[in-house]
Amino acid sequence: MEHRATLKMNRYLFKGTAVGALGGLLFGFDTAVIAGTTHQLTRVYALVPWQLGLTVAIALIGTVIGAMSAGAIGQKFGGRDTLRAMAVLYVVSALGSGLAWSWHALLAARLVGGLGIGGSSVLGPVYIAELAPARWRGRMVGMFQVNIVIGILFAYFSNFAIAQFHLGATEWRWQLGIASLPAELFLIMLFGIPRSSRWLVTQDRIDEARQVLELMGSPNSWAELKEIVDSIHTERAHRSEPLFSWKYRKPIFLATTIGMFNQLSGINAILYYLNDIFAAAGFGRVSGDLQAVAIGATNLVATLLAITVIDKLGRKRLLLFGSVGTAVCLAGVAYVFFVNSHQALLVWLLMAYIAFFAVSQGAVIWVYINEVFPTKVRSKGQSLGSSSHWIMNAVIAYSFPLLAKSSGAYPFVFFASMMVLQFVVVLFAYPETKWVSLEQLQLQLGIE
Repeated sequence: MEHRATLKMNRYLFKGTAVGALGGLLFGFDTAVIAGTTHQLTRVYALVPWQLGLTVAIALIGTVIGAMSAGAIGQKFGGRDTLRAMAVLYVVSALGSGLAWSWHALLAARLVGGLGIGGSSVLGPVYIAELAPARWRGRMVGMFQVNIVIGILFAYFSNFAIAQFHLGATEWRWQLGIASLPAELFLIMLFGIPRSSRWLVTQDRIDEARQVLELMGSPNSWAELKEIVDSIHTERAHRSEPLFSWKYRKPIFLATTIGMFNQLSGINAILYYLNDIFAAAGFGRVSGDLQAVAIGATNLVATLLAITVIDKLGRKRLLLFGSVGTAVCLAGVAYVFFVNSHQALLVWLLMAYIAFFAVSQGAVIWVYINEVFPTKVRSKGQSLGSSSHWIMNAVIAYSFPLLAKSSGAYPFVFFASMMVLQFVVVLFAYPETKWVSLEQLQLQLGIE
């Protein structure tokens, strides 16, 4: 009987974490689906490069706002209920984008979607981490990142599949609007999962918190509950600790630079404008859609590989390896555009680039930001690193079509040079955190 009860409780745990991770899939889908629509949007709304850049970047502006405000809102109303609101934003954005009657209406819909992306990017992993037992927490939170990549692949495949119906002028509406279906599923499923025990403790709802722990299969709910209570008391004691003080200068430098370099690699500009890149190189529409699917699949495989090697090879070594690999691939892409030949190499170079990125920057960034800050300012530090990442993402997304207007090679020359700079900065300024305790790391960084 006890075994059967444990299986049942584990199903609750699986359901809760799976629903939380589904927010990652929507995050990835909404982020990448725009890639298949930029050509038609440019034609339908007669967009000049800066307008196309704004059309893509407006969602990222919403993402910055959503990410920065989600923590406080989630703390007040709880991660589960706030994720429900994010799901509503996803639905409204998808339907609003698909039914947009003007360019400005499309901008408004994408801004709303960005709020949902930003909110779920913060609250999804937090909800999973608070729900999952400590022994499974790393793997379960890691599923959020995997689901983002799966969402990107689904977006590219969805664009390719819809293109096969030859819907003409309405094709882009279906490509953007179809995101409402997984968003509605996400919303419905959020009504079948509990609040997190940690949030319930912050609201002094101790009995409810213990019930959730038992539901999730905790072998000793009272002991785990005491750990949560003690942890929250410690956090409250350090809540007034300022982040921007001299002793935290090194973690601040590490978090902001890794966030910025993550986007200066060009990763999201390439994901957003992938079909335009293929079109500029002379590929047909259907061919570009299909090659985008291949690149999305490469991203997924490399991300799964990264999860298995990050603790074995170390963060710094992966960043150095990725810097060299991405720089070489980006330089190769720039060469293809400069000489306007060897177009067949383009898809292979981009697939190699995606693989190098996924096993380095893609795998390391959030782990590294989490490790370099001490507990007392970790949440503030994570917010800072995340904000630098999203702000640079918006800047790059807006600037890419302006830079590519003169030559398709110029953006890739810039991205390649940034990866060379990243190699130098990581080599001389980044400490290795593999197998280093958080206490030892703080000593290395001069914090304690």
